Amino acid sequence: MKEYTTDKLRNVVLVGHQSAGKTTLAEAMLFNTGAISRMGRIEEKNTISDWDDEEKERGLSLTTSLIPLEFQDHKINLLDTPGYTDFQGEVKNAIRVADSVFVIIDSVSGVEVGTELAWRYAEVYQQPIIAVINKMDRENANFSGSLESLRAAFPEYKFVPIMIPIGSQSDFRGVINLVTMKAYFDAGAERADIPTELMAEAEEARTYLIEAAAEADDKLIEKYFAEGTLTPDEIRDGMRLAARDHRLKTVPVFVTSGGKNIGTIPLMEAMLRYVSPPSERRFQTVLPDGSREYRLRPQDDSKPLAAYVFKSSTDRFVGTLTYFRIFSGHLDSASQTYLNASNGKEERITALMTMRGKEQIPLSVLHAGDMGVAAKLAHTKTGDTLSSKETPIVISKPDFPDPLYQVALIPKTQADTAKMGTVLTQLCDADPTLRWRQDADIKQTILEGMGEMHIAVAISRASKLGVNLDTETPKVPYRETVTAKAQATYRHKKQTGGAGQFGEVSMRVEPNTGGGYVFRSEVFGGAISSSFYPSIDKGVQSVLSTGVIAGYPVVDVAAVVYDGKEHPVDSKDIAFQIAGREAFKEAFIAAKPVLMEPIMEVQITVPEAMMGDILSDLNTRRARVQGMDTENARSTITAEVPLAEMMRYGSVLRQITGGRGIYTMKFVRYDVVPAHIAQGIIAAHKPAAAAE
Repeated sequence: MKEYTTDKLRNVVLVGHQSAGKTTLAEAMLFNTGAISRMGRIEEKNTISDWDDEEKERGLSLTTSLIPLEFQDHKINLLDTPGYTDFQGEVKNAIRVADSVFVIIDSVSGVEVGTELAWRYAEVYQQPIIAVINKMDRENANFSGSLESLRAAFPEYKFVPIMIPIGSQSDFRGVINLVTMKAYFDAGAERADIPTELMAEAEEARTYLIEAAAEADDKLIEKYFAEGTLTPDEIRDGMRLAARDHRLKTVPVFVTSGGKNIGTIPLMEAMLRYVSPPSERRFQTVLPDGSREYRLRPQDDSKPLAAYVFKSSTDRFVGTLTYFRIFSGHLDSASQTYLNASNGKEERITALMTMRGKEQIPLSVLHAGDMGVAAKLAHTKTGDTLSSKETPIVISKPDFPDPLYQVALIPKTQADTAKMGTVLTQLCDADPTLRWRQDADIKQTILEGMGEMHIAVAISRASKLGVNLDTETPKVPYRETVTAKAQATYRHKKQTGGAGQFGEVSMRVEPNTGGGYVFRSEVFGGAISSSFYPSIDKGVQSVLSTGVIAGYPVVDVAAVVYDGKEHPVDSKDIAFQIAGREAFKEAFIAAKPVLMEPIMEVQITVPEAMMGDILSDLNTRRARVQGMDTENARSTITAEVPLAEMMRYGSVLRQITGGRGIYTMKFVRYDVVPAHIAQGIIAAHKPAAAAE
């Protein structure tokens, strides 16, 4: 691959709902550049983007693929992202490093939940957006309908077709370029005259395009008012300004069929014309005090190095591959040591490359704005920044969503147990939306992610890294507490012929809401020596982690010793530990104990017509609906729901909505478990406790 300077680079991300055709579109563009001699097909498991065995097996993209395209003396770093909503983290990071977001819309389905998610991410990172209505060759394809669905979903934007289709469905055979007023049949390498029957439609659409181009620049609008039209170059200039500035909220619209390779060359030309070169990109950094500031354009090779890691992957045989985008500065292939500014550790880069799917392509230099890959970096994970040691720069990371799905992990062998922590850490370092922890309260290893498929893929990857894991539904992290005051006295007396044990403790247990555990003494007159207070406290604390009524941690209680007795010879530490423990348990049981459960704030967004079904389902989950809002034919329901009722909600929501719903979930507080449910939990604990 030849060397490309910053002005010859374009960074584009393809985003959209699952099955909108992103991977097939990338395949067509690769074919157009001559990088491949035959277009692969997802059904045949031979596309460049989806090269991983897991992707081939499932028939969908699971990670972001870097696809460099050499086209018309430029290099387009194309990022093909997953559409399945479990993999939102991949989409966020890809948008973070692109300079324009191409939103791919299925011409039959129009705007879907994945479209909206990606669109909002582009807004968060203030990225320009270009819309591509794809799959125009499909049965029931509808360009106008898809365009209207965009306008309905995002009414604050102006959608301006630059290309319109020639034909539709099985008759789709090309596109009309409204700037040049020429037709481009098939892939679009050659110009032709517009079919006569489409001329009126094209002229009407061109008028709308000219008006939109004029509105982007004061000089152009003066020219338009004076002469009533613009030249093709002026239209391009106006739309270039509009397409590159997110604040103008003007979205150019193109039309393609990736599978039939129709309209794809004009789309690639648009990437060169309407996407800003990387020199124009500003980027946000994190200062040592935690505040943030923007590094303003232009970015070039002479600036300090700042390379953001947007992806990393680990393979048993290849090792770790680190994908990055250089926001400023440059890298060459000479072995050098750089600073991971995110953690302060040094990394040596011995060779540079780019990837085309799984193919490694060596590079000698990467200029500002380019994307590349380094192998075997030991201390760098997704979201980190590589910089020069002299001028550390930390690029701000995206805010990733909270996990929605979790499983408890069970290693299959002792060898798996020994390696599990290392492998899970590798997986989570590569994917910021994946988290693992040892939960001491429920005594399980928990893996959290964005959904069932996300977790299943992680388990499969762990297996490929040599750790085999079974999964089960995690225990709910209930808590135990009391709602009233109660007291009890317990005497521990043990005589075995030699030295005996004696300790008597009178204890009161009472609520300490929000204050955690407190131990104090109200003993007067020396009934118990103060030297035994720590022993009593230790005995009580031995119960806190294992619980009293159901085996869950005890929280928010005060244990108050108010009386007791001791023996001048037989009283000792262990005696008062036991007496304190048993007095606490008896008083706890008498103090109207309750189970507490985690309550989650859940936001569910679905098509408006499905809101009734969602509300009906929530009613079965002990939900408390906090609010409902409908906008652009989509309804958002906010509710508080016990975590116990949400453990597998993603699968239920997908079933109810046919994959058209999304939800977020975050912890709010603990609340009392209803008595009839608590009884079942407590009853289930008794056999297990007896067995122990």
